[in-house]
Amino acid sequence: MEELQTLVLTTLDRNNVIEDSIDLKSTKGEPLDQLALLGTLNSLKSKEMVDYSAITREFWKLTKEGEQIANEGSHEARVFAAVPAGPQGLPIKELQTILGATAKIGQANAFKKKWISKQGDNLVRLVDSIQDQTQKDIQEIQKTGELKDTKVLNDLKKRKLVEKQKSTSYKITKGKEFALEVKKEATDITFEMLQSGEWKNASFKKYNFDAVGVPPNGGYLHPLMKVRQEFREIFFEMGFEEMATNCFAESSFWNFDALYQPQQHPARDAHDTFFLKDPANTDRFPRDLMERIKTTHENGGNTGSTGYNYVWKEEDAGKMLLRTHTTAVSSNMLYKLAEKTKETGEFRPAKYFSIDRVFRNESVDATHLAEFHQIEGVIADKNLTLGDLIGFMDVFFKKMGMNQIRFKPTYNPYTEPSMEIFSYHTDLKKWVEIGNSGMFRPEMLLPLGLPPDVRVIAWGLGLERPTMVKYNISNIRDLLGHKVRIDMIKEYPICRLDKKMGKELATAKDEE
Repeated sequence: MEELQTLVLTTLDRNNVIEDSIDLKSTKGEPLDQLALLGTLNSLKSKEMVDYSAITREFWKLTKEGEQIANEGSHEARVFAAVPAGPQGLPIKELQTILGATAKIGQANAFKKKWISKQGDNLVRLVDSIQDQTQKDIQEIQKTGELKDTKVLNDLKKRKLVEKQKSTSYKITKGKEFALEVKKEATDITFEMLQSGEWKNASFKKYNFDAVGVPPNGGYLHPLMKVRQEFREIFFEMGFEEMATNCFAESSFWNFDALYQPQQHPARDAHDTFFLKDPANTDRFPRDLMERIKTTHENGGNTGSTGYNYVWKEEDAGKMLLRTHTTAVSSNMLYKLAEKTKETGEFRPAKYFSIDRVFRNESVDATHLAEFHQIEGVIADKNLTLGDLIGFMDVFFKKMGMNQIRFKPTYNPYTEPSMEIFSYHTDLKKWVEIGNSGMFRPEMLLPLGLPPDVRVIAWGLGLERPTMVKYNISNIRDLLGHKVRIDMIKEYPICRLDKKMGKELATAKDEE
């Protein structure tokens, strides 16, 4: 840059103005790179040493094929040269061997100009000599960048022998701070400047507020987190409070027993659940609550139920595990809500949600992982009904862009009634299961200490499935785990649940 700065400043000092930078030559006599010159001019202009204006011109440039014609002649001229004089001429099949791909184009143009004709299987000359005007026109463009005959120029463009290009050079004038020597400007105030007072006399580089910053290399969200944030926004918009779910290790008491799930239930087996070795057990749960839950499991307690009629064991409830669902957190929050109600003497409705990781001892394949994310919401209020749950589900899923919802009865240990949630997928043209829902049973709520007239509706769905649909990912291991591409995290856009993306968009385009 210093060499270019010196060249520009000395030329300006000598001539007062540089009319066109295209005429400037380097110390070696070579044309200047105008893009490199622009950087130098911007640097000098920022110091008000020079000013400049752009000069834009259009010109025609030869293509690779055009350059070949300028050097070797047009296709038709080369065909004419290949055909010997005399009545015998040249066999057509030999022309291809001599000229290759040029033969077909050149033969057609030579026929058109009546330079040659066909006699049997041979080509013969119709004239003794020719003038290759195409080559002359091409050479003129090569030399000057233009051609006066626009008709010929358009024909050469159609034949892809020339193409239009633009070049930019600059008219350069002196600025108000013009000098032959470039004064070095400081970019920052340093500690030493402040200490010595040098900053008072220093010349600082002007700050360019229009400059584009360097894109940051970090700060990208994983697609799961983008979809998670979209769900969080929906919950917050509807007045929900987010539950703390930062403890992955949980006791069987909160994960199963508090949910009225019997201790002999298959889900509590080692082949379905990850149990911890250290610590393997805990007794850190409220003793009075434990007694109420124990009684409810054994004989129904004061819930009006007969219970499961088995001997409940504290050692089974104390087994530590990786939580299999976030409902373990929901049961704990409902217990705290009940305790708060006892303290204040007044029940206040509550709406909770959580989106976090859960763990199941499952075989890993293209659609299943041993760990995944669960979205869960619960609403606690007096005298809620199944109609409230259905109505709320309709509003909730419409905010996700799902307008057609229907429900199917199912069984869950801790909800009754229970329903699977289906949405009609317009692109797949079928009903797709999207979640599970239900009303928590009295056998779960009453031992927690909630008032008898309080009902709790709840629903849950996975985070991975909508993410895979939104970002057109077919294998869940490409979304989560050691096979994830880091570049994928940077490339994928933000999520819009109410807009078609990924697989949905691809399916729609295929149908069109």
